[in-house]
Amino acid sequence: MSAKEVVKAFYDMDLAKSEDAINLIHKDCKLLWNSSNGFTSLDYNGIKEMLNGLRKSFLSFTYRVSHLLEEGNTVTARYTIYVTSIERPEKEDPLAHFISIWEVKDGKLYRGYEISQPVDNSSESLNSYSEIKV
Repeated sequence: MSAKEVVKAFYDMDLAKSEDAINLIHKDCKLLWNSSNGFTSLDYNGIKEMLNGLRKSFLSFTYRVSHLLEEGNTVTARYTIYVTSIERPEKEDPLAHFISIWEVKDGKLYRGYEISQPVDNSSESLNSYSEIKV
């Protein structure tokens, strides 16, 4: 698989339902994430714990990707995460906007750099993700 195909395979998953997501994470993975809550650094075990937590907290956890750009073994993605919580199973809500840069090694996500912000629910913000097809 190309680097873009690896990243797309991950973002095509529903992380609340998939136990296979960890199979796309390299054992030496490092994820560096800047969010509105500050800086977080996760290794393989931290990502595995986060994925397990998502499956316990959400009925669905999906990505709507607007951009997926590949250069060599590096892929940049722009997307919004949508969730269905256990507390509100009838409603899917946007959670946050992300831009991620992934380095792929050995067919797995190896180095990740993410920036995120909470969704502001403006129609312009949310509609911008449906305009572009990956």
